Amino acid sequence: MGKGDKKTKRGKINRGTYGVRRPRIKKKVKPEDKININKKAKP
Repeated sequence: MGKGDKKTKRGKINRGTYGVRRPRIKKKVKPEDKININKKAKP
C-alpha cells in the first residue's frame, strides 16, 4: 500500500490520475463574476 497502489490517494498522486480516493477540486464561481454589473453587452 503505497506509491504503486492504484487504489490509494498516494498511488493516484504518483500516477497523476483521479478517482474516488482523489476527487478533482472544482473552482467556485463568485456571485460577483456571474452578474457582471460594470460590463456592457457587446454591440
